Amino acid sequence: MTAVDFQRVQRQLAAHLRDPEGQPPPADIEPRRLAIYRRLIYDNIESLLARGFPVLRAITRDAAWRLLVADFIRCHRCRSPYFLDIGKEFLAYLQTRGDAAGDPPFMAELAHYEWLELALDIADEQLSGGKHTGAAPLDSRLSLSPLARCLRYRYPVHRIGAAYQPLTAPAEPTFLVVYRDRRERVGFLEINAITAALLHRLEAGEATGRQALLAVAGQAGRLRQEELVAFGATVLDRLVALDIVCVAT
Repeated sequence: MTAVDFQRVQRQLAAHLRDPEGQPPPADIEPRRLAIYRRLIYDNIESLLARGFPVLRAITRDAAWRLLVADFIRCHRCRSPYFLDIGKEFLAYLQTRGDAAGDPPFMAELAHYEWLELALDIADEQLSGGKHTGAAPLDSRLSLSPLARCLRYRYPVHRIGAAYQPLTAPAEPTFLVVYRDRRERVGFLEINAITAALLHRLEAGEATGRQALLAVAGQAGRLRQEELVAFGATVLDRLVALDIVCVAT
């Protein structure tokens, strides 16, 4: 067999393993061996996805889940060869796939939320320094932690499970912060729109707590600036304690 022939057989085998029903296998390969390869491909990918998206898996019926995984294998072209990136690839597949009949309307957002928990868990970034014990955050220079993500979802994805699967989005969006703290624990915090605006301001660059609060004062409704600063001081204390906001040293 020439190199060209071997490459042709490889491509035909890969196409068959990705799409067993739509692509014929190469000739002269024992059906039993083909079945083993097909099972290994599917089982390994399905296992990784089930562990990476446990809530999505738990609320999806077995038949629908099998079809979803098979369609991912058949249709998506992964950019990364690493197993750790399979969740990111599945998320990209869902985003390009769009809504399909039978999909829950929150599926893409739920998958993003679950993927982000793993992404932060394995992220290389580290928080510098130790716990802040100096000046109050209100008068300190602050920044958003490199291990915190401020998110806005149409659905309350942190509440979705077997007992709660909304068919329509609530009137108000859900704001969440997913973060990893100094003890390497991943957590989340539900916040309001003003706190989200505050975190986006700190993400844009360092500012004192007071400067950041005054910058978002226009979104605070009827609160006067002094009321917002007083309220925000308590919020900032908690955000610093959770390692969501970092104090410049």
